[in-house]
Amino acid sequence: MQSYRLNADLALELVKEPTPTPGRGQVLVRVKATSLNSRDTVIASGRYPLPPLPNLIQLSDAAGVIEAVGPDTTRFRVGDRVVNSFHPTWFGGPMRKVGRMYGTDIDGWLSDYAVVDENALVSMPEHLSFEEAATLPCAALTGWSAVAGVGPGDTVLVQGSGGVSLFALRFARTAGARVLATTSSEAKAERLRALGASDVVNYAETPGWGSLVRELTDDRGVDTVVEVGGAATISQSVEALAPHGTISLVGHLGGAGQGMDLMPLSLRFATLRAIGVGSRGDLEEMNRVLAQHRIRPVMDRVFPFSEAPQAFEHFAHGSRFGKVVISHEPE
Repeated sequence: MQSYRLNADLALELVKEPTPTPGRGQVLVRVKATSLNSRDTVIASGRYPLPPLPNLIQLSDAAGVIEAVGPDTTRFRVGDRVVNSFHPTWFGGPMRKVGRMYGTDIDGWLSDYAVVDENALVSMPEHLSFEEAATLPCAALTGWSAVAGVGPGDTVLVQGSGGVSLFALRFARTAGARVLATTSSEAKAERLRALGASDVVNYAETPGWGSLVRELTDDRGVDTVVEVGGAATISQSVEALAPHGTISLVGHLGGAGQGMDLMPLSLRFATLRAIGVGSRGDLEEMNRVLAQHRIRPVMDRVFPFSEAPQAFEHFAHGSRFGKVVISHEPE
């Protein structure tokens, strides 16, 4: 089989290696598609806070088909279509201990095949293609977790047009909430409105966008902010927040900041909630909602397996709207 491994020079290297054999309780997955997340490009740049596995196979998100099963497997059969859970040992309830993660300290999915414990997989929604389903384990589930509990009468703010924000927008709208969004161009603003955003604020033209969001909500603010920028944007998120609101802290795409004044957060009696993607049970619940409402991911671009390095380059430096995916199907 062929795999891409991150070599000592932090470059993706295509290598040939033996196809693994599943052991007890394991399955062999023929990988059909993978998707990229921000963490993948950070790992590839050597800036990830956790040390990655040497000679790592990257990517945490995949969809594929069960090719073979080991002894004592009970959850899946050969031919079943599956997606992986981001956290392979977090099955439900509160996370008691941070375990290993695919494409970080254990090999990920940028390969023809992978052997994993069957408990790390869930059934793939039937209405999705492999390329669409490969976007679910991290970005979709993070968006789902970030807006958990919102409903009619609530107002949500999402930042930008990356995978997490677009999934959060779709899930919040499905739940009956009003959604506002920020972006950097009118072209993207039009697409965000088409997906259900009631109002879109151009942060490039309005650096103090938090106040404008308050104006758009009759000076009340929003109940939930899906915060993907981190230290660089969180002060504006607090400004946009309603009393007793929640900031769902997802990422740090804006890079390091100079710290923040916690007093505005305290004066709003607000909750700052870090989002750790979600458990296998959360993924299964989300997939049921996806299937019920026939929700499909927003795709930016699909690259062939042979162009995986170009997919990373596009993700890191291109203008994206939605998910970047790698198809593992033969060209």
